[in-house]
Amino acid sequence: MKRWTILAHQPVARQMMQLDLQVDDAFAYVPGQFLHVRVTDGHDFLLRRPISLCNFDPDTRVLSLVYRVGGDGTRALAKRTPGMEVDVLGPLGQGFPIHEEDGHALLIGGGIGVPPLVELAKQITAQGKTVTAVIGFLTKDVVILEKELQMYGDVFVCTDDGSYGHHGRVTDLLTADLLASVDRYYSCGPLPMLQAIVGKIEAKVPGYVSLEERMGCGIGACMACVQWTVDEQGNKRLQKICKQGPVFDGREVVFE
Repeated sequence: MKRWTILAHQPVARQMMQLDLQVDDAFAYVPGQFLHVRVTDGHDFLLRRPISLCNFDPDTRVLSLVYRVGGDGTRALAKRTPGMEVDVLGPLGQGFPIHEEDGHALLIGGGIGVPPLVELAKQITAQGKTVTAVIGFLTKDVVILEKELQMYGDVFVCTDDGSYGHHGRVTDLLTADLLASVDRYYSCGPLPMLQAIVGKIEAKVPGYVSLEERMGCGIGACMACVQWTVDEQGNKRLQKICKQGPVFDGREVVFE
């Protein structure tokens, strides 16, 4: 466990908050990993909340998290102010592998699945590779991190109601021309979105999905966040999203 000081904490869209923490010690993580955050210092919330790591500046040692305020726990976290300390575990879980041989990566995010793609885009482009991002949201007022992703490549935005960008789903923008130029995809978002992505492009492009799930312990002890997967021989097994995931090969996940 670590205790890091809050430097800034502010809304970035409707029900979306950015939490900037001062990291006091050496810190490294793989994009796609998460922190398990204690939302208060009291005993009113026993379970921590898993929050994906969004961006880290190694020069200033500032770590940014972007999360949705959706329940009592995250509402309590949203009340924490600069100068306070936050108790965290992590980084935890398996992140996104970056393949040296790839030249063009496609990043696909939906809603609160977008934040982990920012550090991923930064690390991929630092290796001289090309990044294209396709991100989707319900409405314009919950669009996040578009400008941050534009620092690393082309970004295409869609909204379900057409209030911003393309009117439709992220899969609408996965055209044959785009997929023909891509070596690998990386995706994070709600399960139906991930299922649609895998169904549309897995036969054309290999890639990874990061699963969103409620968690208990965050370290693989409680079996609260399990997912059916299948290996190359067709054998099904349950894996812990917090330990073996949250990132899995898209071909592994059994969408039921």
